[in-house]
Amino acid sequence: MSTIISAFEKKPRLTLVGAGPGDPDLITVKGAKALEGATVILYDALVHPDIFRHASPQAIKRFVGKRSGLHSYTQDEINEMIVRYALSYGSVVRLKGGDPFVFGRGYEELAYAESFGIETEVVPGVTSATALPALKKIPLTTRGMNESFWVLTGTTSEKKVSNDIFLAAQTRATAVILMGLGKLREIVEIYREAGKEKLPAAVIVNGSLADETVLVGTIQDIEAKVREHNIHGPALIVIGEAVKLHLQQPACGGGSNFSGSFDHTLVSASL
Repeated sequence: MSTIISAFEKKPRLTLVGAGPGDPDLITVKGAKALEGATVILYDALVHPDIFRHASPQAIKRFVGKRSGLHSYTQDEINEMIVRYALSYGSVVRLKGGDPFVFGRGYEELAYAESFGIETEVVPGVTSATALPALKKIPLTTRGMNESFWVLTGTTSEKKVSNDIFLAAQTRATAVILMGLGKLREIVEIYREAGKEKLPAAVIVNGSLADETVLVGTIQDIEAKVREHNIHGPALIVIGEAVKLHLQQPACGGGSNFSGSFDHTLVSASL
């Protein structure tokens, strides 16, 4: 089968697809179908390679992601690449980790493609902001405990801590912070200044994958635990009373090894 099969398939089209939080089985059915029909797939760093089993072997697959702030391409270059491939090959899938509209710059790519008259579609993905806490049995909302959850970036485009974290620290909301591991010290200090030293907190690294690591503690000690265990990689920070509910889950075979004391709880790998 050739990459370009028919005039219909060559019609310029961009589909933004969310790949989910890491585990390749968490891509949606519609996302998998979009990959099946793609002639070009432009994918990010957090996309699991097993997801490409849904794609045609003849599809062009090109990495355009970043790791630890190092970009393989600028956003402008990615936008131009999307248009070039769509006009030349037809169906382009822009495959992004999580959901393309949750800190994924998906709208920028969509708007740029549409400015060239390219047909577009969005296939939402399972965002790590809700999926990873759920996989660890951390409810983001619980009756009588909190009335909302906030999804925040830990690092703004100016490389600063988001001002919204100061606001979140003043509420009972569960805070879910993406891209915040490098700013953990500042985040912890914000909550300390709000008098929340004993508030439960968790850090989930490489969530939903085989090498997942989870550290659980409080605002008072979570930074020390991350430093002690030399944690690196894509991380999600969860702060709020709901985190302690995870510790009330009964131990299961092959599951997390929690101690009985919340303030000294540590979970690592093989969850």
